[in-house]
Amino acid sequence: MAKLLVVEDDISVRSFVARALIASGFTVETAEDGLDGLNKIMEAAGAYDLVLSDIRMPAMDGIEMARHVAKAFPHLRLMLMTGYADQRERAVELDGTVRAVVNKPFTLMELRERVSQVLAA
Repeated sequence: MAKLLVVEDDISVRSFVARALIASGFTVETAEDGLDGLNKIMEAAGAYDLVLSDIRMPAMDGIEMARHVAKAFPHLRLMLMTGYADQRERAVELDGTVRAVVNKPFTLMELRERVSQVLAA
C-alpha cells in the first residue's frame, strides 16, 4: 500500500487524518509543521507516494514546504488542506506541483476519495 506523510500542526486533525488513512490501508507517518515535514521528506529521500499537508502552519507553511519539495523531488505528489479561502488561492500558484487542495472541514469519505484520486493520477 502507499506510504503517506501527513503534515499538520493541529494534533487533533493530524491524528484524525492519520487514523482515517491507516484504516484505509495506507502506511502513514506524521509531521507537526512544514519544517518537520520537509526534514522527514529529505531524510526519506522523497520516498513517499503522497504528502498531505496543511497550508497554514508555524515554522514553515505548506506552500513554502511544497516549493522546497518540488525542487528536490519533482515527482513527489503533494496535496494540501486548508480552512481558509485566501490560502487556497495561494496554492493556485503551485499548479503542477500540488495535485489537489482539500477544504476543511472535510468528511472521512471525501478525504479517502481525494487521496485515492491523487494516487491514481
